[in-house]
Order: sequence, then structure tokens, then C-alpha cells
Amino acid sequence: MPTILLDQNIPEAIAPWLSDRLPEWRVLHVKTLQLDGAADEVIYRWAQQRDAIIATYDEDFADARMYPLGGHRGIIRLRVWPTTIENTQHALMRLISSVPDSDWHGSLIIIDNHKIRVRRP
Repeated sequence: MPTILLDQNIPEAIAPWLSDRLPEWRVLHVKTLQLDGAADEVIYRWAQQRDAIIATYDEDFADARMYPLGGHRGIIRLRVWPTTIENTQHALMRLISSVPDSDWHGSLIIIDNHKIRVRRP
């Protein structure tokens, strides 16, 4: 079962909302895993060990020097502002409706208020 790990800066309310839209996916939040406050490296390692795609507002995860393309299951970097639940939902809905989830794997996906960029390995 494909897995998405929502970073601590993603509102917890996104997890059930996203689960409803991706019923074949397992959607987890770092807070429910007691990883809240953990360093990026800990979250990244957890995701790698479980083949999970990370969804985050944290720009560090978009640094290909630290997290090289093809070296991870996938990273979804949200750059929408303001970072409300509604804007987060809208950005993820745009991703779901326009990029096949098979393109998420191993890619860095950057979603801003106007476009979605997919950087593949």
C-alpha cells in the first residue's frame, strides 16, 4: 500500500481529508507517529525505511544535495501561502487531479499557488 507521511508543518486535519481522496493510500502524520519535533533526518529516514512519500512545507526537503532525486520515495514540497488548511487542501487537490500518482515516486514535486513542478530522477 503506498504511503504518504505528512510532516509536522502540515495541519493534522489534512490526514483524514487526504485519506478520503486517496483511499488506496495510507496517509500518516508525524504527530500520530510521535515524531513531532523530530529532526528532518529522522523523518526522512523513517519515510525511507517504509517507502513513504513525504509531504511538507519545509524547504530543506527540496534541497537535492541533501535529498537527491531518485534517492527517496518522493517528496511533495508545498509552497502555498498562506499555509491554511484550505490552501493546503487546494494545492494537494491540484496535484491529485493533474499529476498521476505513479509520477510521484522518486520525484521532487513543488506546488506553489500557481503551478506544479515535477522533478524526476
